[in-house]
Amino acid sequence: MNILILGSGGRESALAWKIAQSPKCDKLFIAPGNAGTPQYGTNVDIKTTDFEGLKEFALKNNIDLVLVGPEEPLVKGIHDFFLADEQLKKIPVIGPQAEGAQLEGSKDFSKAFMQRHHIPAADSQTFTRETLQDGLKYLKTAGLPIVLKADGLAAGKGVLICTTLEEAQYELTEMLDNAKFGDASAKVVIEQFLEGIELSVFVMTDGKNYKILPEAKDYKRIGEGDTGLNTGGMGSVSPVPFADSTFLKKVEERVIIPTIEGLHKENIPYKGFIFIGLMNCKGEPYVIEYNCRMGDPETESVMLRIESDFVDLLEGVAGGNLNTKDLVISDKVAATVMIVSGGYPGDYLKNKAITGAENIHNSNVFHAGTSLKGEEIINTGGRVIAISTLQDNLFNALQQATADASRIYFDGMYFRRDIGFDLL
Repeated sequence: MNILILGSGGRESALAWKIAQSPKCDKLFIAPGNAGTPQYGTNVDIKTTDFEGLKEFALKNNIDLVLVGPEEPLVKGIHDFFLADEQLKKIPVIGPQAEGAQLEGSKDFSKAFMQRHHIPAADSQTFTRETLQDGLKYLKTAGLPIVLKADGLAAGKGVLICTTLEEAQYELTEMLDNAKFGDASAKVVIEQFLEGIELSVFVMTDGKNYKILPEAKDYKRIGEGDTGLNTGGMGSVSPVPFADSTFLKKVEERVIIPTIEGLHKENIPYKGFIFIGLMNCKGEPYVIEYNCRMGDPETESVMLRIESDFVDLLEGVAGGNLNTKDLVISDKVAATVMIVSGGYPGDYLKNKAITGAENIHNSNVFHAGTSLKGEEIINTGGRVIAISTLQDNLFNALQQATADASRIYFDGMYFRRDIGFDLL
């Protein structure tokens, strides 16, 4: 088969690495890809939201399957675009249609969905600019700390945890009255703060059947000891020691099954991945959020633990027979350390030459924010390279990934040296 992956990050690099291993994959294309993806397939200079450009390319190159990495094209309806076109509709798209993508595209939609299907989550209420005064009153009764979430896509930056009433009221006003996150904060969900430890669970579904992929824990704060600003993710670990079989059984029964059945009952077609962000509150699972795609940097750890032919699983999603496919998961431990640009997650240094990847032999080097400038690889994004390794135990995995991260060099680079240490 000829396969097209949409995206340019570390997640897409890990997916490309995995797919390229399949005997079922003849040609692999990544649009737009990055400086590392040509080792797995061919980069295509088309944006993930250029639907007409993608149509032309897919037809010209006899694409048999499209795998969508990031959320934006899904929320904007790439799957619907393919289904509505006579020439494209025979090409399966892995990723939900726009209606299903609202699980990520609208926090208000996803909270209402959870309530309808009795899926455990934090108590919440939604407010708009017109109901700002009601929101300010609600904050007085809601308890602290309190969570404010922009309803729409805000590139991972639309969630604020406020510790004082004054801060919460100020931020709610900024979000609703002054469009702090643009259109994304035209609605704001105010949510109870949950005490516990976070993890991510990933599900593949054909809309009826599902497979639970390896779970992972990611690290969002820029600073060691989980301090400083939130980022898109500074590293990840899989499996997660505190997510034992008892806890994961609760997740399946209380969250995964009601989610899949809820989509089915509401006639929302869904072929793709569901990322479930969870809080483990004293052994009980609560949903923090849904995403309509795989996570990043969790994918860079999760893919290392999947031993099955991933293209075979994708065919199961596309064909509606995922239940007939085998998912084999390694018992080993994967760890990922993300190397970022100096200044990230604020204004960061760009166009710095990257060296040292050739010195890494026991880890995967998954490129994210990189480009080619002549023969040179340079950093063009905030998160630049994910170093991912699979080892016999957690200590060895963390040690290997951290040691290999230090073999990469570019001016101003930074990475956390404590990823996963809280789990040892």
